[in-house]
Amino acid sequence: MIKKLVLVLLLGVFALSAVMAWDGYIDITNDTGYSIYYIYISHHTVSDWEDDMLGDKVLSNGDTIRITLNGYADSIFDIKCVDEDGDSYTFWGINCATDDLTVTLSDLD
Repeated sequence: MIKKLVLVLLLGVFALSAVMAWDGYIDITNDTGYSIYYIYISHHTVSDWEDDMLGDKVLSNGDTIRITLNGYADSIFDIKCVDEDGDSYTFWGINCATDDLTVTLSDLD
């Protein structure tokens, strides 16, 4: 009986944590003067960059893109943008629930 109760409680905790996953987005604006060819976004708890979010698209200077992020534990992400010259702009610990991102030349790594 106690084992069944513990199992039910554990299943409830797992179900609740799945419901509490963070879903949202971030708007990224390119104000570098160059086209951005790659945008990598990784949850702050991950040590490697996830796949390029632009795919075959390019974020031209002056344009904004909305990137949807679903199913993460929270809204804190690291973001790396790479422009047409291969220059990178890296941002650590961005709260995507409250902040959007404008990439400028002063953010150059």
